[in-house]
Amino acid sequence: MTKKRILFLCTGNAARSQMAEGLANGFHGDVVEAVSAGSRPAGWVHPAAIQAMASIGIDISSATSKGAEQFLAEPFDVVVTVCDSAAKDCPSWPNASRIEHWPIEDPTWGEGDTLERFIATRDELAERIDGLVTEIDR
Repeated sequence: MTKKRILFLCTGNAARSQMAEGLANGFHGDVVEAVSAGSRPAGWVHPAAIQAMASIGIDISSATSKGAEQFLAEPFDVVVTVCDSAAKDCPSWPNASRIEHWPIEDPTWGEGDTLERFIATRDELAERIDGLVTEIDR
């Protein structure tokens, strides 16, 4: 069976898209192959994203922030933008069977504990990814 390919796009590829890639590969790697990229890559991965993922046993500490352009020629079953900026920067995608937009709030901004915001974002992503994988793995 061929794995379904998913590209998660965000602006900086420093938090949401990195966590989404880790979640998809970590929990669904038997049926999907996920990668992530940014429309304007930050050049680093947020330490709180690494910590939030480590707390559930997924190591993204060696992940790197990548530019979306490096994936333009690759085929994907689904391209998911996880922030409004990436949806505006990449409203369409060549070689994508389907594009989805998930308006996930940026955990780097907001009130309260930073790690708690990243954990909430991780959990929202995990729920959405579970639903997506269930839907495309038919």
